Amino acid sequence: MLEGKKLILATRQFAREDRKKSWYYTISSILLMLICLFGTLFNFHISLKIICSVFAGLTFGRVFVIYHDYLHETILQRSPLAKTIFTLFGLYALTPTSIWKRSHEYHHTNNSKLFSASIGSYPVFTKKKFEQCSKSQQRLYLFIRHPLTIFFGYIFAFMYGMCIKALINNFKKHTDSLLALILHFTGQSLLLYYFGWEGLILFSILPHFISGALGAYLFYAQHNFPGVKFVGNEEWTYEGAALDSSSFMDLHPFWHWVTANIGYHHIHHLNARIPFYRLPEVMNHFPELQNPKVTSLKPKDIIACFKLKVWDSEKQEMVGV
Repeated sequence: MLEGKKLILATRQFAREDRKKSWYYTISSILLMLICLFGTLFNFHISLKIICSVFAGLTFGRVFVIYHDYLHETILQRSPLAKTIFTLFGLYALTPTSIWKRSHEYHHTNNSKLFSASIGSYPVFTKKKFEQCSKSQQRLYLFIRHPLTIFFGYIFAFMYGMCIKALINNFKKHTDSLLALILHFTGQSLLLYYFGWEGLILFSILPHFISGALGAYLFYAQHNFPGVKFVGNEEWTYEGAALDSSSFMDLHPFWHWVTANIGYHHIHHLNARIPFYRLPEVMNHFPELQNPKVTSLKPKDIIACFKLKVWDSEKQEMVGV
């Protein structure tokens, strides 16, 4: 049985893309998203427009994971066309490349550390630290992790976290966040002018809302689930953060398609250079990766994840407050 760095090294054979597959999945997913979006404006009946809007939100989520793979330098590198496509998508998704790449790279090298900044992830306090906080600090902490905050990920995680907060923290480094906001609200204003409230809601607000809620929850549950492990900075290892602190999300094949296999999150954190379409192949290949810590989108598992608030150092587990 392979362990630690030997296991990471063994996965390198899968960290190679099939260029044709990368382009096929990228273009087909974007085209499907665009077809669904335009179906919200030009369709025969309101019920069909709503269906298109929902599927636009789901395919939006899939394209976002593919975009995330691109910024990991996993697929379609050294392609001017891919760079253009994904730069534009990042603006559309309210996750411009400057802030997403910086925050997400930090997340991968600090996930599950108890004493690091909560850049690119949900904050985790120890029970002792939480009890020492002021009431206002406790309320803010619980607000960030609240189910409704995550449900409204479009507003809090993406519009505020990736754009407004990025501008507040470092305007010069994240001017593309300002551009994303300008394009977003300009586009919504044009939708309202030409297609009314129906067009605005179905073409823009609902797809962003669905994608934002799904993305924010997946990101939360992949590192906040029963059995997750958090450690001190000196105890932290890359492989430990992947296998002990990142979940496998057991999903129906349809949902694995929608989420572009990001549910194989323990493998993604073990080696982020493995293309999303090869993650199931890696899991099937290595017995060491076939007994992960599991969660799902079932209501009982969602409730179980949301009950977790702080890390109890004595019990060595996440607990409520």
